[in-house]
Amino acid sequence: AQLVESGGGTVQPGGSLRLSCVTSGLSDSKYCMGWFRQAPGKEREAVAAVEDYGDTYYADSVEGRFAISTDNAKKILYLDLNSLMPEDSGTYYCAADAACVRFRAVWTAQLDQKFLEHWGQGTQITVSS
Repeated sequence: AQLVESGGGTVQPGGSLRLSCVTSGLSDSKYCMGWFRQAPGKEREAVAAVEDYGDTYYADSVEGRFAISTDNAKKILYLDLNSLMPEDSGTYYCAADAACVRFRAVWTAQLDQKFLEHWGQGTQITVSS
């Protein structure tokens, strides 16, 4: 399976971006999917997730500003980022796992992120004036 992110770039504070994660080779199982980000010198953190039946959840730091969505037909995961701030800068990764129990454990930091089944290579966002 392969996950390929795109849509990153440089944007001014207050600006918006849309990230896409195109998936291929995933099975027909339903997946929990999400976005994570890593700023320089910091650990990778969970940002937004969508469960296999559509429930979504967000990190407190992005709640109300970011929106996660999927195009199930095209097997694409999106992240709409609005009201961007410099602290949103970093490399954004998408991830997928058919075992939502495992995904939730990662989201709540009960399980290391390395156990998620599939990861993309990341796309860089820089928020700067």
